[in-house]
Amino acid sequence: MFIDETHRLHPAIEEILYSAMEDFRLDIIVGQGPGAKTVKISLKPFTLIGATTRAGLITPPLYGRFGIILRMDYYDIESLKKIAERTARILNIKISEGASYEIGKRARGTPRVVNRLVKRIRYFVEVEGKNSIELEETLKALEVMDVDEFGLEEMDRRILQVVIENFNGGPVGIKSLASSIGEDKGTLEDLYEPFLVQSGFLIRTGRGRVATKKAYEHLGYKFDKTSQGNLFNE
Repeated sequence: MFIDETHRLHPAIEEILYSAMEDFRLDIIVGQGPGAKTVKISLKPFTLIGATTRAGLITPPLYGRFGIILRMDYYDIESLKKIAERTARILNIKISEGASYEIGKRARGTPRVVNRLVKRIRYFVEVEGKNSIELEETLKALEVMDVDEFGLEEMDRRILQVVIENFNGGPVGIKSLASSIGEDKGTLEDLYEPFLVQSGFLIRTGRGRVATKKAYEHLGYKFDKTSQGNLFNE
């Protein structure tokens, strides 16, 4: 049994899972008040897999009942390259080594991003009347889609730009950042921030988010190591 976004489980569902995970049994209460009774349903042995990007929000009783806790990291470029080649085969279009590598490099370490990029680039190739995804067409398509060499998209760069320009490089709290960008706080935390932190463009501190030297240089700003309050735009 696979449960995605485990941290969003309703407490009532969690309580039902406790006995299922420990004793392979469901204890379901039928009715209310004095007439309520518990129905016990035996289950065959099963394996429960829970996935989440916010393990800290899983309640301790449920978290403690999982026997094995694993952390999945981002995919490496070589693995993403192979996924790009497989996706191209499914779409019945050829892809060159250089093109699949470039797509893998810009896919944010995520297979579904690879699939999205391959599908979009395929459209560009077909419009030009070609039946193969080559590096040249790939670079053109990625430029049109505004995906840079690090895999950053328009919103990623906007986040870094706001941190640098509006908050002197940080630190800035997530609520202030979300308000400045006009984006939901949860979206920033779940969708954009993890990759920016993992890629070394952003640092999470106790006081807030801080743009790194890598972010300054990538966006064309001069980094003042003595004080992030001093900003020089080249």
